[in-house]
Amino acid sequence: MRLLLILLPSLFYTATKPPLVLSRRDGHACPLGQFPCGNLSVCLPQALHCNGEDDCDNGADEENCVDDSGWLQILGDMLAARSGRTAVEDGGDACWLELFPERCRCWGRAVDCTERDLATVPRVSPNVTRMDLKKNEISSLLDNQFARYRSLEKLFLSHNRIVQLKPRVFEDLHRLEWLMLDNNRIAQIVPATFAGLKSLYFLYMLNNSLTQIPNTSLCTEMPKLSWLILRRNALRWIQDGTFSGLKRLVELNVSYNPLRELFPGQFENLPQLRSLSLEGLEIPNIHNLTFQKLTNLSHIYFKKFQYCSYAPHVRSCKPNTDGISSFENLLANIILRIFVWVIACLTCFGNLFVVCMRSFIVTENSQHTMAIKSLCCADGLMGIYLFVIGAFDLKYSGEYNKHAQGWMGSLPCQLAGSLAMLSSEVSVLLLTYMTLEKYFSIVFPFSHHRAGKKQTISVLAAIWLLGFSLSIVPLWCKDSFGNYYGRNGVCFPLQSDLGERPSARGYSATIYLGLNLAAFITIVFAYSGMFYSIHVTASKTAERGVCSREVAIAKRFFFIVFTDALCWIPIFLLKLLSLLRVEIPGTITSWVVIFILPINSALNPILYTITTASFQEKVKGCLQTKRLELHESHKSFTLVTLQASSA
Repeated sequence: MRLLLILLPSLFYTATKPPLVLSRRDGHACPLGQFPCGNLSVCLPQALHCNGEDDCDNGADEENCVDDSGWLQILGDMLAARSGRTAVEDGGDACWLELFPERCRCWGRAVDCTERDLATVPRVSPNVTRMDLKKNEISSLLDNQFARYRSLEKLFLSHNRIVQLKPRVFEDLHRLEWLMLDNNRIAQIVPATFAGLKSLYFLYMLNNSLTQIPNTSLCTEMPKLSWLILRRNALRWIQDGTFSGLKRLVELNVSYNPLRELFPGQFENLPQLRSLSLEGLEIPNIHNLTFQKLTNLSHIYFKKFQYCSYAPHVRSCKPNTDGISSFENLLANIILRIFVWVIACLTCFGNLFVVCMRSFIVTENSQHTMAIKSLCCADGLMGIYLFVIGAFDLKYSGEYNKHAQGWMGSLPCQLAGSLAMLSSEVSVLLLTYMTLEKYFSIVFPFSHHRAGKKQTISVLAAIWLLGFSLSIVPLWCKDSFGNYYGRNGVCFPLQSDLGERPSARGYSATIYLGLNLAAFITIVFAYSGMFYSIHVTASKTAERGVCSREVAIAKRFFFIVFTDALCWIPIFLLKLLSLLRVEIPGTITSWVVIFILPINSALNPILYTITTASFQEKVKGCLQTKRLELHESHKSFTLVTLQASSA
């Protein structure tokens, strides 16, 4: 059953329901991209079929969803073989082979030599029909190796050390139906490798090192081939015409190969193909013609759900989502769809409030006020970014998959991503600068080297210029970075994958694991140094309330560092794991971008302004002044009124 578990598709996702469905009337077929609810006159979009939910009233959208393209026969054969082995163990079904190795097992006309440390194919009676040689040390197949086994129907050579297959090595196996060559080290298939396999319908070559296969049609050697599994090899090219003429091919799996291109007519001569697996493949040249002639295709598997829009005639297309976006919505999760607006409002209005209050309230330290207002402007950009994502989520609601590819490559997506990058990096640099300023003023209180107005303006301008440069470089150097910001629906480059260009990967690592990590470490050590300095100074004084003041300062410093860590550490870890090629679910990325990334932007106004004692005192003073002014004006108005009435 282990083989069956490997072959069964496992990517089943849930999609949300759209607000309406289209009906079939007067017996007309469903429009392209929609499929009927069984015998009902109702059509549902592709995304709602086989998604794990009953969207049709009769449940027909969840029927016939299992990809059973030929494996029912395989399952029957496997169960028969297993029952045969059980019968042997129980003493039944005697061996009909006169010759087989003593260390192997035999039942009927089958021999099982699994894990017997065999270095070569053993000598067995010529009437053998099944030969199981899995998990041995076989490194090569000799010429005429199988010449005597003309009755062989199933040959298992999985998990060996085979490096090369010579031409015509199987030419005498005219009755062979199964050939299992998975988990070897085969690097090449030369012409005539499978010559003579006139009855073969199942060829399994998963997890080898294949870099190329013949550019001549395989049908001349294996005219009855129904299953072809080339998953997890090293194929960079599949020549046009390789699969032509395979009239009986039902299942084709070329997933997780570093293929650079699929020709428009790559699969057009496969009229019976029902299942096509292209998982793990970046297909930059994808278009409708690639799959248009596969009229019997019922299951197709991609790396990206966005590709499903290029196969609208296929009922079951997986995946339905990348964890960030889905067929219907730019933001797949309803919680994210709501909170993107909530967090955007909190971020924008919180920072706008601080800028306004800082502008009206005059303070002695104007340089610090300039830095705070600059920080609020940077953090406010994160709110604008979230508004943009939320707006396009609403725009594409219910039909995002039609626009997904266009959106991720569009100018608005690129600008939104660069805006988020600008906000994030300028905020990080400003927090570091403000922390260092505070550190020097506390640890070295008697130093006369304090930043003046011109110096502060120069530093702030330099920080904004650097942030702008960091965000604009990927847009300016498209040849080196590719679609840097458009790798997902939220236009933020946190994930790395095999399709990412080396320059883009190195750039991300430099920013997130270099610049930002260094800034975070600097802030942590600076606040630790400040607290230690305050503690030492307080211990030398005899003032009352020193302990409570230390505790208050410690709490404030703790929350500043804690919120920084809460925001940055998940991003550091996510980027590090991504660079190490650990597969990260898109769901995690979406939550990081919507909830964790804006944490600092939303909380900075509170931590650096609203909760500070000096700011609160100035606000109270302003309010009291306004209250006195209103009271005086009211008294004046009353006096004038009384004088007028008495006159």
